[in-house]
Amino acid sequence: MDQLVSVQDFEEAALKNLTKNAADYYKSGATSEQSLAENKTAFSRLRIRPKCLVDVSKFDTSTTVLGTKVRSPFGISPTAMQRMAHYDGEVATARAAGVYGTVFILSTIATSSIEEVAEAAPDTIKWFQLYIYIDRNVTRNLVERAERSGFKAIVLTVDTPFFGLRRADVRNKFSLPPHLKLANFDGMLSNKICNAKSGSGLNEYVKNLFDDKLTWDDVKWLKSITRLPVVVKGILRGDDAKKAVDCGVSAIIVSNHGARQLDGVPATIEALPEIVEATKGSDVEVYMDGGITQGTDVFKAISLGAKMVFCGRAALWGLANGGQQGVEKVLGIIKTEFEFAMALSGCSNLSQVTPDMVVHQSRYCKL
Repeated sequence: MDQLVSVQDFEEAALKNLTKNAADYYKSGATSEQSLAENKTAFSRLRIRPKCLVDVSKFDTSTTVLGTKVRSPFGISPTAMQRMAHYDGEVATARAAGVYGTVFILSTIATSSIEEVAEAAPDTIKWFQLYIYIDRNVTRNLVERAERSGFKAIVLTVDTPFFGLRRADVRNKFSLPPHLKLANFDGMLSNKICNAKSGSGLNEYVKNLFDDKLTWDDVKWLKSITRLPVVVKGILRGDDAKKAVDCGVSAIIVSNHGARQLDGVPATIEALPEIVEATKGSDVEVYMDGGITQGTDVFKAISLGAKMVFCGRAALWGLANGGQQGVEKVLGIIKTEFEFAMALSGCSNLSQVTPDMVVHQSRYCKL
């Protein structure tokens, strides 16, 4: 790993290490993958405007999310089936997040259970990502287990009445390797994805399981069955953000699901300012994920109003290159790059990373 000095280095190495089934699953986006590319390239259209001769000798990157202090404003997004990348899977990723004092979000369709992660990473700040199943008893059980296991928030994904079309998974007839299972379930719910007959096994799995009739009333229902703060993930419109505020959620994650749902949607960094504006005057915190590959991306997102930034694939690339140690190194790379971006921009704490620090490239003349 000594030769891997950027997230891109880790990605390139991971794609060589992983099986084609796993590599294509982790890296792919919806249909033509336009939005997948835009999630990254949209950051390159933003310019940082550094301030000079600012005292940055005392430095603080900490912030508070949902009342809990974190050491840096970036955490780990929920990504499914991490034991395809490394045998320790989500356990390793959660432990790495704990080392860096940040948030780890566990996916519903993880290959390590709620209880396994809680036992292995007791000191990590853990949130649980939730899909609402047609069988509400399944959903309620997941929420209750997360509460009992010390998770601090429920992250409801709201952009998945069903999963998007991912051509690589269709070509590969994606299935979870038979030695693995969806660890939060028993029986058919744990191994149905291992037996794809045609097309994507993931799409087959969610068919007739995920509730495609969800409305904002179901967000209120979720709030009624848990004492934990509810975060909604997958918002790209200001009017939806206002509905989320009206439902009493604690936070919003601006996300396009890693560009894996609907192609042609905006990059999340493009959608972020609209959501920040729509939530002004409320106590709802705004986070974002999508396309984060370096510390300057984190800086730009914080400048445009995100209180916290999450990355998913970057952690997977670390996981595939050494388990917990690999994830730690990826987080360390992003942390160092972010600290350099702050200091060289004349910011010694997050309150100084203000909207005037970043502008669109169109502000400058073309040379």
